[in-house]
Amino acid sequence: MSDKSKPDLDAEIAAAVQEAAEFKQQGRATINDIARIAKVSKKTVSRVINDSPLVKPRTREVVKAIIAELGYTPDPQARALALRRSFLVGLVYDNPSPQYVVNMQRGILDALEETDFQLVLRPVSRTDAHYPGRLLQFIQHHKPFGLILPPSVSEDEALAQMFRDNDVDYVRIASGMLDEPSRMILTHDSEGAAQAARHLCALGHTDIAHIHGPESFRSAPERRSGFQRGLAEAGVTLNPDLTVEAGYTFDSGLQAMERLLYGKRRPTAVFAGNDEMATGAYVAVRKAGLRIPEDVSIVGFDDTPIAGRLWPALTTVRLPIREMGKAAARLLLNQAAGIEPKEVISFTPEIVVRDSTAVAPRKAG
Repeated sequence: MSDKSKPDLDAEIAAAVQEAAEFKQQGRATINDIARIAKVSKKTVSRVINDSPLVKPRTREVVKAIIAELGYTPDPQARALALRRSFLVGLVYDNPSPQYVVNMQRGILDALEETDFQLVLRPVSRTDAHYPGRLLQFIQHHKPFGLILPPSVSEDEALAQMFRDNDVDYVRIASGMLDEPSRMILTHDSEGAAQAARHLCALGHTDIAHIHGPESFRSAPERRSGFQRGLAEAGVTLNPDLTVEAGYTFDSGLQAMERLLYGKRRPTAVFAGNDEMATGAYVAVRKAGLRIPEDVSIVGFDDTPIAGRLWPALTTVRLPIREMGKAAARLLLNQAAGIEPKEVISFTPEIVVRDSTAVAPRKAG
């Protein structure tokens, strides 16, 4: 910085500090107030707080001077008070798997344990055309500090835009990059499904079925494409006759498995898109007088507690749902405090081999 420009900077800092001092009399400041006084974006203030190199030195000095004058600290609880929001973190979900929701709750509560924040649940139905409006009423009434959005609610772009328009902090959990890193928990579902395919192919299976979730869930095509990729690596093609859509529920998994067992070609192995459907498949196999894994191998997805309690214990792809919930809650608190992640937070599933898979049965003749 030249000597000539230094007096200009000093004057700019002095003016900003004077405005900050006057504002300080009004109450607790937020990151938005700092941005307004400094005449920069909220993101720029966040970058200064995170010591990012992407900020011009002059801007950095002005923002730091304002922060010092205001005595600002990135405290999410202070932000809640300043914005007159409640100490509620909302979990908004439309997920048919109860165990998924329970595990997600546990993770969020882990993160909130040493704070004054409380978790509130808000189930919705995406088939209800009025659900965005009902959700907006919920927000206006309860004034939550922020929202956590697991699939499939996280995939609703119009909903995310509504939150942005109403200055509502949120975090989306999805199997694709839908938002900026400070608002995203990314899961690599496709790779987890590919691992399931590799495992079954390594056991010699070629007549492999797939019970997948509803197409309205982004995870369903993601997992199916990953599964197909894993099969292709072993030279196996997914037979369309062995592919059935179900609803991510126990009952739909049972019905889908019954269709497969009494179809033209009975599979020797099945990959179910979640553990709920895999559990339904267990019942269908047993009702048909068949054995697991001697006659039919079964693989699930999620590794919910039921997987280890089934007999035989279910081989499944572990998606660390509880850890994801914990990471989402922490990201929400950090987001409000202006602390940005250095990179997108992501989770890669891994297969957990138990007792529901075995070498493919030998074909008669």
